[in-house]
Amino acid sequence: MIASSALLLLDLQNDFLHSNGAYGRAGQSSPDIAALPAKLKPLVELAHKKGALVGATLFTLVPGKGGEPMISPHLRKLRPFLTKGDFAPGGWGQGLVDELQPVDFSIEKIAYSAFYMTRLEWVLRMHGVKKLYFAGIVTNGGVASTVRDAQARDFDCIVLEDGCAAFSQDVHRAAVEGLRPVARIATTGEVMQELA
Repeated sequence: MIASSALLLLDLQNDFLHSNGAYGRAGQSSPDIAALPAKLKPLVELAHKKGALVGATLFTLVPGKGGEPMISPHLRKLRPFLTKGDFAPGGWGQGLVDELQPVDFSIEKIAYSAFYMTRLEWVLRMHGVKKLYFAGIVTNGGVASTVRDAQARDFDCIVLEDGCAAFSQDVHRAAVEGLRPVARIATTGEVMQELA
């Protein structure tokens, strides 16, 4: 059963979490988001030990002409501070934070959902994955969109309530409640007991 399970770490990247990353330089963070790597590290280690697949999704800003990132209009409006080099493919900022490495696979993504125009579903199917555990940021954005897309593809979805975060606790709680019809909500402790 564990062999057909995967833990997805959604967008836990240096440009989002590290003080020298794009969001850190712009003062865009929250204590709940910053606390996630340390909270998730024991779960990641246990998943590796028990043979579950561990993957990371990496939000990416694809460089366009002159290296300037191609940013969708809605994101440009929300995050005007994003600039050349932020979330660049293969760059330090795009990478998964050190505390949660290594992972079995990484998926570059360009939108909220990690399934949109990516190879994620193919990788999961090739590994025989049927059950997905979701952790990461932000609960109301990338997490919610990816969970809903996974449920539509008939994966068994489990959202780690204390393994996800948003820029406010109210937004996080509302997003979790909104996911109850399509996913089981669990704690990292409960999932560690299951894997153990």
